[in-house]
Amino acid sequence: MIGTPTHCPYCALQCGMTLTPAAGASAAAAPVEVAPRDDVPANQGGLCRKGWTSAELLTVPDRLTVPLMRKSRDAPLEPCTWEEALDRVAGELRGLRDAHGPDSVAVFGGGSLTNEKAYTLGKFARIALGTSQIDYNGRYCMSSAAAASGRAFGMDRGLPGPVTDLAESGAVLLAGGNVAETMPPFMRHLTAMRDAGGALIVLDPRRTATARQADLHLQPLPGTDLALANGLLHLALAEGLADGDYIAARTTGFDAVRTAVNSYWPDRVERITGVPVPLMLEAVRLLAGVDRAHILTGRGAEQHANGTGTVSAFINLALALGLPGRPGSGYGCLTGQGNGQGGREHGQKADQLPGYRRIDDPAARAHVARVWGVEPDSLPGPGRSAYELLSALGGPAGPRALLLFGSNPVVSSPDAAAVEERLAALDLLVVADFVPSETAAHADVVLPSAQWAEESGTMTNLEGRVLRRNRALAPPDGVRSDLRILADLAERLAAPGEWPDDPEAVFAELRRASAGGPADYSGMDYGRIESEGGMFWPCPSPGHPGTPRPFLDRFPTPDGRARFVPVGHRGPAEEVDADYPVYLTTGRVLAQYQSGAQTRRVPALADAEPGPFVELHPDLAGRLEVEDGDTVRVRSRRGEALATARLTDAIRPDTVFMPFHWAGEGRANLLTNPALDPVSRMPEFKVCAVRLEPAPRPAAVSVF
Repeated sequence: MIGTPTHCPYCALQCGMTLTPAAGASAAAAPVEVAPRDDVPANQGGLCRKGWTSAELLTVPDRLTVPLMRKSRDAPLEPCTWEEALDRVAGELRGLRDAHGPDSVAVFGGGSLTNEKAYTLGKFARIALGTSQIDYNGRYCMSSAAAASGRAFGMDRGLPGPVTDLAESGAVLLAGGNVAETMPPFMRHLTAMRDAGGALIVLDPRRTATARQADLHLQPLPGTDLALANGLLHLALAEGLADGDYIAARTTGFDAVRTAVNSYWPDRVERITGVPVPLMLEAVRLLAGVDRAHILTGRGAEQHANGTGTVSAFINLALALGLPGRPGSGYGCLTGQGNGQGGREHGQKADQLPGYRRIDDPAARAHVARVWGVEPDSLPGPGRSAYELLSALGGPAGPRALLLFGSNPVVSSPDAAAVEERLAALDLLVVADFVPSETAAHADVVLPSAQWAEESGTMTNLEGRVLRRNRALAPPDGVRSDLRILADLAERLAAPGEWPDDPEAVFAELRRASAGGPADYSGMDYGRIESEGGMFWPCPSPGHPGTPRPFLDRFPTPDGRARFVPVGHRGPAEEVDADYPVYLTTGRVLAQYQSGAQTRRVPALADAEPGPFVELHPDLAGRLEVEDGDTVRVRSRRGEALATARLTDAIRPDTVFMPFHWAGEGRANLLTNPALDPVSRMPEFKVCAVRLEPAPRPAAVSVF
């Protein structure tokens, strides 16, 4: 039986898979069977357990198949017709706009949306609603790396080349990433590198599954990665390991950075980070002693109030060693969400228009306005970033209505209880989803939308490779695609221009809108993407081969050179003290994904990792009189959470770790700090101050 080639619905590796109709499947069973594809370089025939079980998402018991609506804020959600739901949404949006202006309505998107949906969402916000108030949850993912890459290289694109380049690298430094759990098939490229004699260096406060496979593990105090990166550069210069010819020929700004890192002498950096000097020196020598090397950052290094500076420090190290712009070498960022790369390129971000154009650039506004058939002056300017938008909801100067697609901020946002309060203050909350997420439970209107295997479109993976997602089966009766929902609302709002709900027609418009921009897709089409196994942007003309390695000849900066940016260490926005004496860091685990709205509904994944836990060192547990398996109360200045204690010596004694996949009283993001990076507006998810205490054990109950 012929299957449908497509890609996994989860992370940005976008593993290739084939979906084949399941023989004799019952109504409750998955309608398709999953098999990995070996013709996709990213996974080369591998899948993780999330990918293997992904078909079960299509038949989760609480799948939404009819619109739901409340008659009043205190009334329950009840089934209604599509016409009733859409008429109410359009009518209330129109009324709020007329009474309070276009910025009284807001849109929030997600990094899991296809390129076509992300593009249409941005277009809908700006010309159907006329609002500047749009952002997306990718602000929580890639924004710091994107900002640092943009100012260093003139372009933000995940990896510096195909992921298969890593296997031919002589050394890879991975700062703040745990790919063995977050994207397991990625590890085969690192394993191939190590099998060929290369070295893997991991920087992480925990001895993660990835760190256990490393040749060298550096275990810094949370929030000190920038100091460590500056210290590594200091050592590279002191040891004469910098590539002077490369620096002179291909970069600017080196002298300022050299001066800035002079004060990061090894003993000082050891005191700040806790990383011994010999390990720092070994790391630098491993990177500098090979012909090809990569420096990669993940969320652990980026989700900080100085995340942009931290990434800049690692980019400075890469530039000093002469890595970016050389075949098989460079700096890269490990994008998290499935379309984290493409999702930020086409207009659902507060400050951008399609093609990765700046919304405050007059030329960009004129170009996109021509494609949309509107006047440039009618387009709004930049809006609020994700957390700033959510924290303004329902406030005196904030939006009074929110349309939300592909996100679950009640679980995924920092200081989540405060976000929940802002959602409750809205006049109208509309959520499009395929399951009743924790955020959908607060909605006034819930619109049932199609899933990954029920729709076509394109995704751009962490390499910058545009891939085809192919429809394998029809959605359930009563379910509509996000494109159809937006087209229906645009019609009711009498929005200008065309609003196709066919993904290929949307992609054709996206190509025109992106033409000439940094992320130029204009030379691509569905046929080429399919036949060529994906295409790399920029691809500015139909005959262009795409650009798998964009920096080989020059960097897309005005002078063609990469830019060093001096940065300095400062501690976390919230330091430990007598009241909150322990650092908390957060992250993901193998069996769950993001807010857990999908994976918590898959029995095999829920069984593998059924609930929230807090990982702490035995020394800390001993001081707290906590035993493995006990329930622990974790408190921060923002809230408290309950979790099961897991004792391990794989974490520093001054730090605890919680995954953020669960709702309810185990929400890690009830604790996290919303302090924002001044450049990227990324919240500081990865470090805050907490205290822990044993939760009261339930009293024994007599059976007599």
